[in-house]
Amino acid sequence: RYTEENKYTVVLANPPFKGSIDKSDINDSLTVGTTKTELLFVERMINLLQIGGKCGVIVPDGVLFGTSNAHKKLRQLLLEKCQLEAVISMPSGVFKPYAGVSTAVLIFIKGDKTERVWFYDMEADGYSLDDKRTFIDGKGDLPDIIERFRRRDKENPADRRGKCFFVPVSEIKENGYDLSISKYKEIEYEEVQY
Repeated sequence: RYTEENKYTVVLANPPFKGSIDKSDINDSLTVGTTKTELLFVERMINLLQIGGKCGVIVPDGVLFGTSNAHKKLRQLLLEKCQLEAVISMPSGVFKPYAGVSTAVLIFIKGDKTERVWFYDMEADGYSLDDKRTFIDGKGDLPDIIERFRRRDKENPADRRGKCFFVPVSEIKENGYDLSISKYKEIEYEEVQY
């Protein structure tokens, strides 16, 4: 019998992407109503945490914008039963050669609800984003992400053309609980004279 609910203060995880499980094997405490493991894992992590406990989890991009009822229900849980602090969007090459999918890191605290979410558009992790994963500087945007996450409240970034910015939860709800950075980031187009 599974008895680890509300037990942990920290959960850090990189669960397998895009699996599925037999309905009969799904624990009764899980409510998102799906057989997709990438959604079930995140709900499991919410359940594992004590109130005030914190989670950092890597998810495939589909978790951020999938349109099924289960996808939306999970994102609703993250925004209404947790404080979703950050969505860090990672480029598609970071898990090559094993997986080419785009991914993101979700950072959330169990309990309370979300007022606004800090988004960061990570472009590099210090290695080439092809199958070779050649060493460049071993850091990429990582030091900047850590530094700016720590300073996010003081910095209060609002420019959506920048690498990071806050989005109010009301706007996220209006967008069907979509958590993909592309929904909120503003792209600056340069006019080219021919």
